[in-house]
Amino acid sequence: MSVPPAAPARVLTVAGSDSGGGAGIQADLKTMSALGVHGMSVITAVTAQNSLGVQGTWDLPWEAVRAQFRSVVDDIGVQAVKTGMLSSAELAGTVADLLGGLDVPVVVDPVGVSKHGDALLRGDAPDVVRDRLLPLATVATPNLDEVTRLTGIVVTAEQDMRAAADAVLACGPRWVLIKGGHLPAARGECADLLSDGRTERWFRAPRHPNHHTHGTGCTLASALASALALGHDVPAAVGLAKSYVTGAIAAGFPLGAGIGPVDHAWRTRAR
Repeated sequence: MSVPPAAPARVLTVAGSDSGGGAGIQADLKTMSALGVHGMSVITAVTAQNSLGVQGTWDLPWEAVRAQFRSVVDDIGVQAVKTGMLSSAELAGTVADLLGGLDVPVVVDPVGVSKHGDALLRGDAPDVVRDRLLPLATVATPNLDEVTRLTGIVVTAEQDMRAAADAVLACGPRWVLIKGGHLPAARGECADLLSDGRTERWFRAPRHPNHHTHGTGCTLASALASALALGHDVPAAVGLAKSYVTGAIAAGFPLGAGIGPVDHAWRTRAR
């Protein structure tokens, strides 16, 4: 009699659904599959979304979010969690309550707006993310716009990223990865800063001349959560995630009439 294979590492994404398949839950699950972990989902909101933008959003009731979470965690279990679009203060608070009972790595991607500039975090939700969710994070992964929204710090040059990291760390996460992709490409590279307040490490990669980058932030955070679930420490996990998302950006492809997605299957296609 054959022995069933062992289950892979399990990663849970708590985020919104992107009907165009480039970001959100869809990007998270594609990333997790590509990196060899079993992805599971708690959907917080449904969006009508394509390459041109977000045409509509509908939050799920907090009871539905809680029920999805409990169904997965209480039966299957998780080894890492990634959070993305949380929409409202009520949903952000619900997720914070749920994560408070877990003892696994948590990656918080404090998504504020879509690639097209559509608001994905409304009302008092940024305050709840800052005050209740970031203190639970093993790693927070804000881009520069999200840094400003959470802390008021405006980053206009690479040297400002240290102050940004300190400001986000003051909100409570153990580590922060400040993503510098929105800075001018003065040296033709994209630099991200990882810090825990005591040590720092820069991660640099070539900036590819490809504007099909929908889903970049979701993909990076999901890759990071996957690497943490596989047992890597935070700096090593960030390095692996950065390498994966850089390849996905380079392989991003046109889709529809606007901004296409990164290619989550770039490693498979490269073969």
